[in-house]
Amino acid sequence: MNEEIQNKIPELESLLFHFGNPLSTKRIASMLKIKEEECNGLISLFENKMREDISCGLMLIKNGDEIQLATKPEYQHISGKIVEEEFKEQLTPAALETLSLIAYLGPISRPTIDYIRGVNSSFIVRNLLIRGLVGREQGIERKNTYEYSVTFDFLKHMGIGNVSELPEYEKYKKIFEDYERQEFQNREGEGQLIPAVLPVQSSEVITEQEQNNIPNQ
Repeated sequence: MNEEIQNKIPELESLLFHFGNPLSTKRIASMLKIKEEECNGLISLFENKMREDISCGLMLIKNGDEIQLATKPEYQHISGKIVEEEFKEQLTPAALETLSLIAYLGPISRPTIDYIRGVNSSFIVRNLLIRGLVGREQGIERKNTYEYSVTFDFLKHMGIGNVSELPEYEKYKKIFEDYERQEFQNREGEGQLIPAVLPVQSSEVITEQEQNNIPNQ
């Protein structure tokens, strides 16, 4: 394998970390601008590198032509403790911000959530899935992504029958549509986003589904 392809290992790692969800070899090759056969070699090289590096806590898992980053079996108890501790706590401001985005703008993909917030939201979205506050479905336009929406449990805890009953729902929906038009087409201009937090205390949004297993991302 030539040096140019080997140098793409950091790009591959960043790509897998950012998306969180499984990615196909074809899509990775397209995003890294390399051939599929080169991509397969790159993936194998990256997989061996992580396996041999005892200081690395991650590994690659494969399912068909898709791959995803995961925790090595010997370190899964660490991630389990993190999830358990996070689960016991009330929703953080970051979780409330993410929940607000999903409530006002859903169905919405995680990459879009990440873009708006400016940070990776994978763990936060997973926490909201655990609590039963949000659910996910395969994207309509993009079948290789999931779109997130709030659940009936969320509506029950908010005391509303529909997301349109959220405070100033239409106002903030329109603000986002204007923002989306400017940011995703023109990449310029700034607009007001939806409120950073929902009009509810974090202690009020704990559901009966808190003991469920972590859903797949």
